[in-house]
Amino acid sequence: MIHAISTGRLTLERLKEIIDSHATLVLSAEATQAILKCRRYLDAKMADPERPLYGITTGFGSLYNVTIPADELSQLQHNLVMSHACGAGETVRPEIVKLMLFLKAQSLSYGHSGAQLVTVQRLIDMFNEDVLPVVYQQGSLGASGDLAPLAHLSLPLIGLGEVLYKGEIRPAAEVWAEKGWEPITLQSKEGLALLNGTQFMSAHAVWSLLKSMRLSRWADRIAAMSLDAYDGRIEPFLPLTHLIRPHTGQIETGKKFMSTLEGSELIRRPKEHVQDPYSFRCIPQVHGAVKDNINYVKSVIENEINSATDNPNIFPDEDMIISAGNFHGEPIAIPMDALSIAMSELASISERRTYQLIHGLRGLPKYLVANPGLNSGFMIPQYTAANIVSQNKGLCWPASCDSIPSSQGQEDHVSMGSNSATKLVRVVDNTETVLAIELFNAAQALEFRRPAKSSPILERIFEDYRKEVPFIDNDTYMHPLIEKTVRFIRKEDYL
Repeated sequence: MIHAISTGRLTLERLKEIIDSHATLVLSAEATQAILKCRRYLDAKMADPERPLYGITTGFGSLYNVTIPADELSQLQHNLVMSHACGAGETVRPEIVKLMLFLKAQSLSYGHSGAQLVTVQRLIDMFNEDVLPVVYQQGSLGASGDLAPLAHLSLPLIGLGEVLYKGEIRPAAEVWAEKGWEPITLQSKEGLALLNGTQFMSAHAVWSLLKSMRLSRWADRIAAMSLDAYDGRIEPFLPLTHLIRPHTGQIETGKKFMSTLEGSELIRRPKEHVQDPYSFRCIPQVHGAVKDNINYVKSVIENEINSATDNPNIFPDEDMIISAGNFHGEPIAIPMDALSIAMSELASISERRTYQLIHGLRGLPKYLVANPGLNSGFMIPQYTAANIVSQNKGLCWPASCDSIPSSQGQEDHVSMGSNSATKLVRVVDNTETVLAIELFNAAQALEFRRPAKSSPILERIFEDYRKEVPFIDNDTYMHPLIEKTVRFIRKEDYL
C-alpha cells in the first residue's frame, strides 16, 4: 500500500490502515510544491534584512531579541536541535515514535513551516525503512511544542543521536553510513520547524485513541458475557429507557447489548431477582459515556493531525510570517486528560463486575471454583484488577491544570500535555489488563451455567478464547493465563 501525503483530510481510520498495512509514504505533487514554494519564499525574505524574524534571524525563547548574523543561521538551527535533546526517563515505544515521524512529515508538508524538501523526505525515508529515533518520555512542557522529544526525533537528521533499527539501538551515524544517507545541513528556521509542534503529544493520543476504540468494543462484549454468566436482566438495555435520556453512546450501547445477547438461552430464562447491581444495570450509561468521550477526543485529535503546529507560521501568498502559538498543547491536553478519566471508568466498572462474579451469588461458586477453600480460585485476579483500577485513579489527575513558567518568563503558561499523553497511554494499557481479567472470570463463570448456552456471538468468542485459555478446575499459575487473555483481546476484534 502507498499513501501520498497531501492536504486531504487524514482520519484515524486511515492512519490505522497505514500503520497496520506497513504502507509506504510518498509526498504528493501538491505537498512537494507547497514545501518548495514556502522555502523559496523564506529564502527570498531572508535577503531583506528590514526586520528581525523570530527563530529565523534571532535566538529562541527569551533570546528572541538577539540577532544572529546570516553566516551563522545554519549553525543556529544545528545548535538548537543538539541543545534541546535533553529528554529523560523511559524511552517512547517504537510504534509511537513511528507515528511521530509520520505526523511531523505531515505537518511540515502544508507549506507553512519553511522546511527543506530533503528534510521532509528524510523523515519519510525513516518511516518507510523503520529507522526509529530513540525518544524519551520526559522533557516536554507541551507548549513551545514538544521541544525535547522532537529534538531527539530530529537528531538523526543531522547525523546525531541513536536509532532503533532491525531490533538494535545504534548510533544514527552508523546507520546513515550503511544507507548512504548524508546528514542534513539545516537551513534557517528548520530546526525550529522540527522542534516546534505537538507530534509527541499527538502520536500518543492517536495510539491511545485507536486502542481505546478497540477496548470500548471489547468492553461491551466482555460485559455481555459477564451479564449472561451472572444471570443478569436484559431490561436495562431495552431502547425505551434510553430514548428518554438520548445520549448517543447510551443508545448505541443498549442496541449493542440487545444484538450481542440475541439468541441467548441464559438471558431469556426467568429471573428471581428484580434488578442487578449498578455495574451491570448501568452499563449503557457508563460505557455510553465512554463512547461519547472517545468520539469527542477523536474529533479534536483529527483536527490536530491535520494542522501545522510549529512557529512562526509562514504564509507565502499573503507575504506574512506570523509568530503565534499553534504549538501550544492545550487544545489536545485537556481532551487527553478527559480520555484518561473515561478509560479509567471503563476499567473501574469492569473490576466491579469481576467482583460480583466471584462473590458466590446467583448459583455461582465462591471464587469460581468447584472446591473453594482448598482452592483460592479467582480470588487474586480481582485483587490485581483492583490494584490497577486504584493506580488509574492517581494517574487521572489532570496534567493540563498545571503550568510551570519557563524561558525566563517568556513561556509563562504551558499545557503539560506531554504528561497528559504519557499518563493516557498508561491508563489505556491498564484498562486493557482489567478487561482481560474480567474476560478470564466471565468465561469461567459461563461454564458453571452449562448446559445452557449464551448467544451465538458470545459462544463464538468463548470457543475461540478456550483455544487459548482453559477452564480452571484446581488452582494453577494464573499470570500466564492473564497474559494470554490480554493477547487474545489484542488479536481478535469480532467486528
